[in-house]
Amino acid sequence: VQLQASGGGLVQAGGSLRLSCAASGRTFSSYAMGWFRQAPGKEREFVVGIMWSGGSTYYSDSVKGRFTISRDNAKNTVYLQMNSLKPEDTAVYYCATTNYLRDYRDYRDSKKYTYWGQGTLVTVSS
Repeated sequence: VQLQASGGGLVQAGGSLRLSCAASGRTFSSYAMGWFRQAPGKEREFVVGIMWSGGSTYYSDSVKGRFTISRDNAKNTVYLQMNSLKPEDTAVYYCATTNYLRDYRDYRDSKKYTYWGQGTLVTVSS
């Protein structure tokens, strides 16, 4: 499975961006997708996850109410709509996938994911 993340850029605080993650290669009928981010000097952190077929979503508290994950199964693409962006949202955003994740605890664990995209940089200016 190959993942291609795109959509990052520079935006002012309060603005919006939409990230995309396109999957290609072998796909699984029930695989899970997650977005993580890593700010300079910080560890990679979980942002949001979605079950590919069932649509269940899991959000970190830091983005709940501002970010929305969605998917287009026909295009094998997952989107991350980011609204009300804050300077602390500045990071490289990575999408990742694996064939099955059980619950929120699994989704937030980066070690559970098998495949990773290359990352896309989001910079939010104050």
